[in-house]
Amino acid sequence: MKRMLMAVVLLAVIGSLVEAAKPSSPIDQILANPAAREQAIANLRAEGPAGLAKLDELRKSITDEIVTHSAANPQQPDARLTARLAAVETLMDEVAAQRYACKSRLFWYTDLEQAQAAATKQNKPILSLRMLGKLNEDFSCANSRFFRTTLYANRDVSELLRENFVLHWKSVRPVPRVTIDFGDGRKLERTLTGNSIHYVLTSDGQIVDALPGLYGPAAFMSQLKTSLQLIEQLAGTDEATRSERLVAFHQLQLSALDQRWASDYQTATQLLNSGSSAVHLAAPSPLRAAQPLKATAAPPNAAAAAQVTRPKKMVEMPLVRAAIPGAEIPANVTDDKLWQIIASLHAAESKLDEASMELIRSQNPIAAHAVRLATTKARIEDPLVKLVRTLENSIAVDTVCNEYQFHRQIHEWLANSGRSDVEQFNERVYAQLFLTPSSDPWLGLAPIDTYTALPNAGVAANR
Repeated sequence: MKRMLMAVVLLAVIGSLVEAAKPSSPIDQILANPAAREQAIANLRAEGPAGLAKLDELRKSITDEIVTHSAANPQQPDARLTARLAAVETLMDEVAAQRYACKSRLFWYTDLEQAQAAATKQNKPILSLRMLGKLNEDFSCANSRFFRTTLYANRDVSELLRENFVLHWKSVRPVPRVTIDFGDGRKLERTLTGNSIHYVLTSDGQIVDALPGLYGPAAFMSQLKTSLQLIEQLAGTDEATRSERLVAFHQLQLSALDQRWASDYQTATQLLNSGSSAVHLAAPSPLRAAQPLKATAAPPNAAAAAQVTRPKKMVEMPLVRAAIPGAEIPANVTDDKLWQIIASLHAAESKLDEASMELIRSQNPIAAHAVRLATTKARIEDPLVKLVRTLENSIAVDTVCNEYQFHRQIHEWLANSGRSDVEQFNERVYAQLFLTPSSDPWLGLAPIDTYTALPNAGVAANR
């Protein structure tokens, strides 16, 4: 009898252990079963942003549990909850098709036809990112990595994108990677070359505008809001009218951009020549707040757009350009100091918000640990302060260079065409603006006329 009782007890204990070992929720089942995981990801992606939102709610509940546990047990973190949170965040990246999706909460289509179908259904335009590498991998091209931290993680940018656009990305080609082996177990890995561009498209894929390279958060939002206003005015128009308004819009943008460039160039030249010590790119209070282009504050309505014709532009712009010699061609300006001063005039457009700062801090745990060791002097000793200031400086310079050089050329191209195929246009952008044509498999990194003293010039092509 005792043996029978002991057997029953033993079976009960084993049963309880087996039950405890079973996944306790669908998410645990997904994490424990690779096959189920792949299917679950496919199912959630099929739901679009709603599928990602389900995981985000789960993430929030786990985060709340961690906060509650930490409050009650400050010295004993719950490893199980921490592991579940990390697993859910990894799953979010896979469902969203974007690294750090737990910060941005953005869902991306990787098939343009699917994006167009979703955009048509939701009556939204498309924001289509073209890049080297993939958005859901750490080692995508540098610009796309900065997009994830300084733009998509930004709360205001994220909200604008989630509410107003259907998002899509496409890899133009793999991104070149280089590894430096120090020979003692240490390695340094980086990406080389590569650029990215955001296209604003109508739901049927027509180009409205294109933002080349990296922009500061405020500048990025300003450009997107301008496009959204224009798209509202294009709604319900026939093909011919739409093309006319798009051409007129880009003519007006080009005219306004040239006027703004003339003003900035004059101010920056005067400051440079005066040797003013008051110019600090990262100053908390920039020399003047960035002012939106007159044309971008409100896109032209049909009546105003009709007035912006090429003859009118050809009459006005020589006068603007003649007023400040040399300012009419931003591409000819190669003085780095001058570009830094111009960037300082718009420094407010590149300030990072706390959400981006939090993500950057999580990517730099050594620096974050240093801050915790000196909390009383954190404002002075925080290693991230200098890092972020340098980053904001770089973004500010990128913003004005991209706007005055690349975006200016894009406006000119689009002002000369009523409708452009995004794939063909993108080929032109990468070939003529980014100087990385698809015809060059080596992206300019292996010139055939350079002697390297290496067999086959160090080139290996395994396919």
